[in-house]
Amino acid sequence: MPKFAPMPLLAFAASAALIAAATLSVSAEQAVNAPGPKISAPAPSAASETIVLAGGCFWGVQGVFQHVEGVQRAVSGYAGGRKSHPTYEQVSSGATGSAEAVAVTFDPKKIALGEILRIFFSVAHDPTEVDRQGPDEGTQYRSEIFANDPAQAKFARDYIAELDVAKVYPRAIATKVETGAAFYPAESYHQNYATLHPEQPYIAYNDLPKIENLKRLFPARYREKAQMVAAE
Repeated sequence: MPKFAPMPLLAFAASAALIAAATLSVSAEQAVNAPGPKISAPAPSAASETIVLAGGCFWGVQGVFQHVEGVQRAVSGYAGGRKSHPTYEQVSSGATGSAEAVAVTFDPKKIALGEILRIFFSVAHDPTEVDRQGPDEGTQYRSEIFANDPAQAKFARDYIAELDVAKVYPRAIATKVETGAAFYPAESYHQNYATLHPEQPYIAYNDLPKIENLKRLFPARYREKAQMVAAE
């Protein structure tokens, strides 16, 4: 995702207009109201459950799940790479193999794993994109599910197969599924980014529409106030 330096108001307005024009064709993807899984999710073994989801820039994915009722915590970070505790700059280079990802911790008594994945596939990103999302390109923006255990992984793979058979999307789903990958929280300035910077052009054109799609397609799951990550 881009970095924006402070600038005078008029220059910012002009820049925002240019960015808007340039990003209209690559703004947040059209939402797809994917059907829920027909298969049963694995029975929860604890009061909370976590699954790590990569779907492009973590700002938008985190922003979506912070507004989902039943989600206790959504943390931006990095997963699936070769380097321990990578930095944003290292991940952005594409050399670490890490993906920008979000660790979603939820109460399975309030929202099922299948519903978490349904929201992920419907509004959080375009699962048919390969190594990119919207204006962002590179393996760090790939679509991938990092499961905590084999049962989660099998459920995710079976659900993807269901969606492909049903031809929910015009192209095959590109989402990979991996088990046991380490997750490293991102730097503090990346946490709660979409909520704290809604006026930033990138957020306005790429991420806020995802949250609006969540509200429109999943009104019973939508929470108006974002569940913020506490500063560490």
